[in-house]
Amino acid sequence: MAKALLPLRSSCSPLFSFCSPPPAAPSLRIPSFALLPPLLHVRHHHPEVLVHHCFLPLRSFPRLPLHRRAHGTRGSSDAVKNEKVLSIGFLGLGIMGTAMARNLIKSGCQWTLCSHDVMVWNRTANKCEVLVSEGAKLGSSPEQVAGSCDITFAMLADPTAAKEVAWGKGGAVFGLGPEKGYVDVSTVDEETSKAISERVKSSGALYLEAPVSGSKKPAEEGKLIFLTAGDKLLYERVCPLLNVMGKSRFYLGEVGNGATMKLIVNMLMGSMMASLSEGLVLGSKVGLDPRTIIEVISEGAISAPMFSLKGPTMLKGDYEPAFPLKHQQKDLHLALALAEKVAQSTPVAAAANELYKLAKSTGLGDKDFSAVIEAVKS
Repeated sequence: MAKALLPLRSSCSPLFSFCSPPPAAPSLRIPSFALLPPLLHVRHHHPEVLVHHCFLPLRSFPRLPLHRRAHGTRGSSDAVKNEKVLSIGFLGLGIMGTAMARNLIKSGCQWTLCSHDVMVWNRTANKCEVLVSEGAKLGSSPEQVAGSCDITFAMLADPTAAKEVAWGKGGAVFGLGPEKGYVDVSTVDEETSKAISERVKSSGALYLEAPVSGSKKPAEEGKLIFLTAGDKLLYERVCPLLNVMGKSRFYLGEVGNGATMKLIVNMLMGSMMASLSEGLVLGSKVGLDPRTIIEVISEGAISAPMFSLKGPTMLKGDYEPAFPLKHQQKDLHLALALAEKVAQSTPVAAAANELYKLAKSTGLGDKDFSAVIEAVKS
């Protein structure tokens, strides 16, 4: 592998990709937020972001002996004392949040050039216990987490929860301040994201919305897709962290664009699942083998990974939640509200939403969103 320092374009700060550490360089200035995951190939919305290892914005930060730390040795005791440990907060430990926080915890133990701590918080405190046993610190409130951490992530269930955690009693904004960042990865509407942004920025901190596309398994495997918008500097700072939790990331500009993109993606997903459900139920009623229907679909132009993944479990009646049905219905509701705002007709999504509402009313809200097939059967 070539040993070279490759410059990458940036409008905010110099960015570099390390193929391997220069053997002759005794030291390099490394910021506290610069993290080095192993060999990441990152797809991004801009041409500069195919990064071999990671981004390193280089400014005036404590010197670390790069050539020693890169090979896993501790170096001198003075260098270790001067090393700034990045502190990361994570608020919300549902299905997605737990998997994402766990990947951050694991990565902090694996990297050798710099390290980070993870502090977690959840409204139901006992959900923190497993991650604390794996190395996380326990936060007492969103305010305490944000006040203790350089970067705080939030993954909440809906707009109401996102706002409550941000600026309710003991909310994160009361612990934020200059040189801190708040990254909301929840799925909310544009108005909620802008309201959170305004509160965060009034504290002097930076804000990034970064809703994710993907469910339980991609979250566990670190293969989520981040749809980000907001402060570009914060985006560049947290890129290495997004790389740990996801396979690709898009920077979409102003706050609200990430939220809107996520709603459109989930509107399409919910409609597709409703259509698949109708096809499987109708085919079964007219005497076709639903397993063959799934196989035929997988061979044609309408093949989709979601159909191949969910189809067989739907036929078994296995609805272990990867993405809860109640969240899919919430996202359809928000997408329909967005369409109403701009006077855009969305009859397919509206019909799908009614199916999810019916399924939720029969007690399927906490099941996987593929359980909508039960509403089609009724």
